[in-house]
Amino acid sequence: MRSQFFVLSSLIPLLQAQETVLGVYIFHRHGDRTSKSFAPTTLTDLGYYQVHSSGEYYRNRYIDSNGTSPVYGISSSLVKNSQLSVEAPVDTVLQNSAAGFLQGLYPPVGTTLGTQTLANGSKVEAPLNGYQLIPVNAVASASTGANSENSAWLQGQSGCANAITSSNSYFTSAEYLQKLNSTATFYKSILPVINGTFTATTDTFKNAYTVYDLIHVSMIHNTSIPSSDLLTKETVFQLQTLADNHEFNLAYNSSEPIRAIAGSTLAAQILAQLNATITGKSKQQVGIQFGAYASFLSFFGLAQLPQVSENFTGIVDYASSMTFELVTNATVTNTSYPSNDQISVRFLFANGTASENPLTTYPLFGRAETTLPWTTFVDEINKFAIGDQATWCSQCGNSTGVCASSTATTSTTSSSNSKGSSGGMSKAVAGVIGAMVTLAVILGLEAIVMLVGGLRLVNKKRLAGGSGVAGESASPVKA
Repeated sequence: MRSQFFVLSSLIPLLQAQETVLGVYIFHRHGDRTSKSFAPTTLTDLGYYQVHSSGEYYRNRYIDSNGTSPVYGISSSLVKNSQLSVEAPVDTVLQNSAAGFLQGLYPPVGTTLGTQTLANGSKVEAPLNGYQLIPVNAVASASTGANSENSAWLQGQSGCANAITSSNSYFTSAEYLQKLNSTATFYKSILPVINGTFTATTDTFKNAYTVYDLIHVSMIHNTSIPSSDLLTKETVFQLQTLADNHEFNLAYNSSEPIRAIAGSTLAAQILAQLNATITGKSKQQVGIQFGAYASFLSFFGLAQLPQVSENFTGIVDYASSMTFELVTNATVTNTSYPSNDQISVRFLFANGTASENPLTTYPLFGRAETTLPWTTFVDEINKFAIGDQATWCSQCGNSTGVCASSTATTSTTSSSNSKGSSGGMSKAVAGVIGAMVTLAVILGLEAIVMLVGGLRLVNKKRLAGGSGVAGESASPVKA
């Protein structure tokens, strides 16, 4: 029995070695930044270091030819921008975080690879020791809104009316009011620490995140903090726990899925990128998007990850990332690409920069297995993904701006698809259509009579010969 066990154990590395990573999608939070209490926020040197080291981690995993899980066909030294899709909202912290990450993913190549010979024989060296230029596109339909890092209100940048209404309803819920009242004394106790920014009125659970954010950033960067003796380990933990609770409830509610619009939009972007990798046979293998913690929380809730661990209800640390790997055990060559039923998806998450907190695999959608068949993954994520403008506008209840044309198009389509007076058509609309049909029949018969009888239409003024008759109706007369 023992010998059989060792034989099977020896086969495990062989089986793992046969797996090929066809592509990946990485959603990444920004690095350490300045406090939201003092806009505009900026990426700190620490934050720059965090995202850069995360990029190095992903390089060692997916890009390097000797990586632990190299992506099929990826260029390992000189970047091929056609193989990457990198996006971030129009936000300074997020755009700079993406740029810093890419410097670690594809570092400078030095003078050997970074030198180009021109037609006249002269050589040109790329600046900054062969620094590689990788564009960061401003994502068109971001799961994270523009300038989100300057906004303290989680749902404020989503632009989704129903999501904003849903999040606002939390502030009138019994759960929120109980927390607000039960924590009043606790927040009052730390006011001396933050009274330069907050007042007795604003230092409450209602502002749980911004209070925690100010203290958290101060503890990282400030050499001195007013009344710092009040910030015991237990107090700081309580501040973070309350902020986690506050933000998760604003980002997700199982009975109101629209509250998690950020997660629904992100889900569609994940699916689109992975599908493009498959249909393009790994020509664009790597998708990367930088976004805010709210999108993580919304997606976690929709994907049922809190059932796996309550840690998925907390605000993710700076430079956290989640990854979706497309994998197969089928043979992959230039002439042979696996079919959909031979492809699977694996979800991994790192809380904090991956270089210090390596990726860990977790099961999605309330399932036990951590690697899902592609078709199963598609079916599950499509249950909450929102990826087209018309659906977004409909679900959000928006009818102005970019949604004006979508609303008009939807109305026109609905009208053209109506059949019969009982096919969902109102009695008023049916009556108007009936009257118009009747009028058309009458006019048609009149035209036939005129054609057969040789009649034509003239104005009654002409019949009166200018005698002052002012009638505007038309009468048939002999030609």
